Amino acid sequence: MAKAISFVFMTTTVQHLDRPEGRVAYTVDGAPEAPLVVLVPGMGDLRRTWRALVGPLRDAGYRVAVTDLRGHGDSDTTFRTFGDVETARDVLALVEHLGGPAVLVGHSMSAGAAAWAAAERPDLVAGLVLSGPFLRDPAMSASARATVRVGYHALFVPPWGGAAWASYYRSLHRGRRPQDLGEHLAALRAAWRSPARIGQLRRLAVQLTHAPVEKRLPQVDVPAIAFVGALDPDFADPQAEAMWIRAALDAEVVLVDEAGHYPHAQRPELVVPRTVAFLAGLPRSAGRWELDGARA
Repeated sequence: MAKAISFVFMTTTVQHLDRPEGRVAYTVDGAPEAPLVVLVPGMGDLRRTWRALVGPLRDAGYRVAVTDLRGHGDSDTTFRTFGDVETARDVLALVEHLGGPAVLVGHSMSAGAAAWAAAERPDLVAGLVLSGPFLRDPAMSASARATVRVGYHALFVPPWGGAAWASYYRSLHRGRRPQDLGEHLAALRAAWRSPARIGQLRRLAVQLTHAPVEKRLPQVDVPAIAFVGALDPDFADPQAEAMWIRAALDAEVVLVDEAGHYPHAQRPELVVPRTVAFLAGLPRSAGRWELDGARA
C-alpha cells in the first residue's frame, strides 16, 4: 500500500532577498550543509502549494528553499516587471545567496523560469523538476491573445479579483482534488484581497509570455523530470504536450492520471516519491550537487 502523503505545510521564518524592484520572500528548511532544492510556485499561487513536498524533501536530506513570486505572498508589491525571465533571475539570485548549485522545482510559468535559469546559468542548476510546465506559449492568434489580456485587466481588479482568481484556480483541478483545496482557496482569496497585490497579479498576467523560454530550451543540459496532468485544461492535448516536453528537454516525463494543472498537489502520492527518487539519482559530493565538468 502506498504511504499516505500529509498536507501539512512546514512553516519556517520568512526571509527576504533584495532585488532591484523590491524584495522576494522565501523560507529555508533543512540542514545548512545539505544539497539545495529550490521550489517556486506558479502564477497566482503561494508557497504553500508545495505543502506536500517540503517535508518529504527535508526528511530525505535536502535543504529546501521555497520562494514567493514577485508581488505574491510575502514578497513586496513594488515590482514593475514580471515574467519567466524575471522569475528566473530572482531564483538564480536566491541560489547564489544560499550557496548553490541547486535543483529547481517549478510549477506552470515557474517551470519555464526554471528551464530558462538552467540555460542561463548551468553552473548554478543541477537538475529540474517541473509540474504542469509551461515551456512555450499556447497556440492562439494575436487577436485572441489580445482578448485574453483585456480580460485580465477586467478580471484582476478589486473587490472581486481575488475571488475570481480563486474560482479559476479551482477549475484547473480537474480529476482528483486535494483534501485541503478549500483551505488553500481561502488562503488565495485572502492573499489577493489587497488592491496592491491584485494589481501585481494583473501586471504579471498581462506581461507574461513563454516565448523567451522556448528559445532557450536547446541550451538546457541538465537532468529533468516533468509531471503533466492528463486532464490539464491549459493544454489542448496534454499527452501531445508531454511528448513535446520529453523531446525538447530530453526529460523523463510522467503523464499523471486524474490530475489537471496541479499534479504535485492533486497526486502527491505519485509525484512526491518520483521526485525523491529522481533527486536520489543525481550526483552529489560533500553536501553539494555535482555538475558535469563541461558545465561546472
